[in-house]
Amino acid sequence: MGFRVLKTALAVVIAMYLAHILGIKTPAAAGLLAILGIEVTKKKGIQSALHRIAASLLALLMGCLLFRMIGFHVWVVGIFLLLVFPLLYRLRITEGAVTGAVVMLHLFAYEDASWGSVLNEVILLVVGLGTATLINIAYMPKADKAIVGHKEQIEVLFSAIFVNLAKHLRDNTVIWDGKELLEVSEEIEQGAGMAKRSMENRLIFGGDPYWRVYFFMRGEQLESIHRMIDLVAQVYQTLPQGELVADILEDISHSVKQDYYTGESEKDLQELEARYKKMPLPESREEFEVRSAIFQLNRELMHYLSIAKKQKKQRPEAG
Repeated sequence: MGFRVLKTALAVVIAMYLAHILGIKTPAAAGLLAILGIEVTKKKGIQSALHRIAASLLALLMGCLLFRMIGFHVWVVGIFLLLVFPLLYRLRITEGAVTGAVVMLHLFAYEDASWGSVLNEVILLVVGLGTATLINIAYMPKADKAIVGHKEQIEVLFSAIFVNLAKHLRDNTVIWDGKELLEVSEEIEQGAGMAKRSMENRLIFGGDPYWRVYFFMRGEQLESIHRMIDLVAQVYQTLPQGELVADILEDISHSVKQDYYTGESEKDLQELEARYKKMPLPESREEFEVRSAIFQLNRELMHYLSIAKKQKKQRPEAG
């Protein structure tokens, strides 16, 4: 936020000086347009500037027609808004509504709809929005370190979640407050937002999509973890089957921090599922319910790992 304020201040000063040098009427308006033109990413800045210029040119055209046909009356401004704003909405350039209104009101204030006044407003648009766009393109702070920080924190929280699930499977009296779930959800959301902005700040090739894929993967895995928690909550007895799954959960708590997909936990789960088929049947309804929940947990863990398998890098030797 502090950096954006600095860019805005710089854009306003430059735009107003340029407008003054060029002899434009109301040079202060160039500063206002510069404020509106500052955006959080380079792509957004260019897109916003184009939309605002298009909307403003349309507003100037409509304003000229109305003022020349009807005259400079306050109620004509109301007619202008009723006609132009719905049109901007249909054209999907509503973000230019404010700039369009600004340049139209200048004509109203001058009580002059001549081509000279229109040209003055066009130059004003180019100076104000052009200055803001150039400053947007010139420099945007890199978010790589912050993105890596979100990644590392997500992995720490995922690891803690798996450890707590393993503890409950070993001892069903263990109570976990689940605060890591809220924290990791915020980390994923913030990281995904920063990854999107980082890509939009690269104009030529669009940037490396790795980070957007990474946070998307973690979002999908978090949904899987929520289903796991529901299943673990149904385990109200400590059984050998649960302790075996707990061992795998602890292994995942370590592998979650690795950049490569090893496939070791997947093999362990497959072997464990094969062992289930050889185990004696439950002796009571309670044991059946608990073992059923553990079996479904096994399947959910497989789904969790399948997400990582699709999105994570594979070890070279794994093919």
